[in-house]
Amino acid sequence: MPATTRCALAGLQFDNTFTQALPADPIAENYRREVTGAAYSRVTPTPVAAPRLVAVAAEVAALLDLTPADCASPEFLQVFAGNVLLPGMDPFAMCYGGHQFGHWAGQLGDGRAINLGETLNQAGERWTLQLKGAGATPYSRSADGLAVLRSSIREFLCSEAMHHLGVPTTRALCLIGTGEPVVRDMFYDGHARAEPGAVVCRVAPHFTRFGNFQLFAARGENELLQALLDHTLRTDFPHLGPPSPAVYLEWLAEVATRTAHLIAHWMRVGFVHGVMNTDNLSVLGLTIDYGPYGWLENYDPDWTPNTTDAQHKRYRYGQQPQIAWWNLVQLANALHTLVPDVPGLEAALAAYPRTFEATNQAMLAAKLGLVQFDPAQDSELVGNLYRVLSLTETDMTLFYRALAEVPSQAAISPEALLQIVAPAWYQPASVTPAIHTEILAWLAAWRARLGQDQTPDEARRARMQAVNPLYVLRNYLAQEAIDLAEAGDYSRVVETLEVLRRPYEEQPGRAAYAAKRPEWARQRAGCSMLSCSS
Repeated sequence: MPATTRCALAGLQFDNTFTQALPADPIAENYRREVTGAAYSRVTPTPVAAPRLVAVAAEVAALLDLTPADCASPEFLQVFAGNVLLPGMDPFAMCYGGHQFGHWAGQLGDGRAINLGETLNQAGERWTLQLKGAGATPYSRSADGLAVLRSSIREFLCSEAMHHLGVPTTRALCLIGTGEPVVRDMFYDGHARAEPGAVVCRVAPHFTRFGNFQLFAARGENELLQALLDHTLRTDFPHLGPPSPAVYLEWLAEVATRTAHLIAHWMRVGFVHGVMNTDNLSVLGLTIDYGPYGWLENYDPDWTPNTTDAQHKRYRYGQQPQIAWWNLVQLANALHTLVPDVPGLEAALAAYPRTFEATNQAMLAAKLGLVQFDPAQDSELVGNLYRVLSLTETDMTLFYRALAEVPSQAAISPEALLQIVAPAWYQPASVTPAIHTEILAWLAAWRARLGQDQTPDEARRARMQAVNPLYVLRNYLAQEAIDLAEAGDYSRVVETLEVLRRPYEEQPGRAAYAAKRPEWARQRAGCSMLSCSS
């Protein structure tokens, strides 16, 4: 069991409202089981032998009022490796269920995540600190509750990359290697091997998911369902007013609205979550649980990064808006026992399609440099763009960046136009004259549409570059950092994090981070599709 100590980090003030307000698992022993009548189980992290700090996100440390000296201290390393508890910490694992790939899975819970406690910073903001990979909990089922370095690097880097892209997300304070091996079968093919272990400290106001509510509703634990909902309202949605059936409906509408904004952002930057189970959607509208995710490289709405989803592609890029809606319906079903007002629930859910359409259209207009989206003409323009992007293997990120460089009104030859967008093509030699013609036709239509707005090119370019990133965490970039880190060199993790802090700005000397996926990475493990193994 981790020791409790007073140390340089004792300035962290804990206010553990979740464990104070909701019923705990009455069984103290940490063994795998069904947990009923409780919102969580108290459990402590498993100490590790030789922790080593890999990286710290300075911005997240600042949110917690931690200084660079704090983060460099031996105490920091011991606390966030799970070896030491600070005074006031009350570690626990949450109990929840969910639908996995469309099927009800029953109890799931925090199988390898342990919440250390809720801390209040000097600004009065509440942040929950959670260690992922810190050992077994009652919800670990047949797993060990640990995490490997490769998946932990991906979680750490992507959490921060998404924040700097402007996408709502949980954050990551630090990444620590445990110095202990963890055995994983990466492809579930019977070839397990020992990999370096690691722990990530995740940070969010809280980690409550759709599945928290679903499990209690499925079990008929209505008092617990209401207690969780009332606590969530008081803690994270106080602006809605005291809990009541009417406020429950307002809350569902706000969750739907936040989720719509989230998915629109995913679509804007080409992010594919890969595992949109209901237990992986946050009621705060944050991206949560970075498993087999990926960014679209060549534009393909049917692409999924998840090997488990390769056959049915339920969670493919183009279907994410529909899956979010399906998940919200499951959340509404869970609330039905508290609010048996079907028209009211349906009206609350209607906030999702309404908000997603408006937000997505606004983001499409921004990506294309338009002042405002005009459905009458721009719906066809966007539809034709997607068709053009599919004519040849085209890097989505680089194509949108290139569009910013196209003059809207100045005369330019067809050859010069093609030269601007050609760097986004993966196989330039295969782009036929017929494809050239179609691309040029779309560019002409788009330039004509820009002419209606009469925005000066310099202003339009700046606007487009502010929403179309140059640097995203391509899978092969993450894998390059992983390869070095597994050999004991963490420098690429740190450098990649630094680049991803400014994804919209050109960074001298960092051109390699904006390059298309190289051919060697097309089918390599970790660079194309990934499994859930971590």
